[in-house]
Amino acid sequence: MIVLSTGHLRWILSSYAAYYNRVRTHLSLSKDAPEERCVQVPGEGVVVELEHLGGLHHEYVRMAA
Repeated sequence: MIVLSTGHLRWILSSYAAYYNRVRTHLSLSKDAPEERCVQVPGEGVVVELEHLGGLHHEYVRMAA
């Protein structure tokens, strides 16, 4: 990722911190994230892709149909 300005760097760092704490799984936390998140039930709803950090990381969640 190429940093274009100070504001862009702040956006990158805040986006990564949010991704790291809310989405990314951690082995030391039994494959959970530091911040609590809802449990998704398999088979209910449509799977949707959410991009993080401009598409460098992706999250797949189930949305109600």
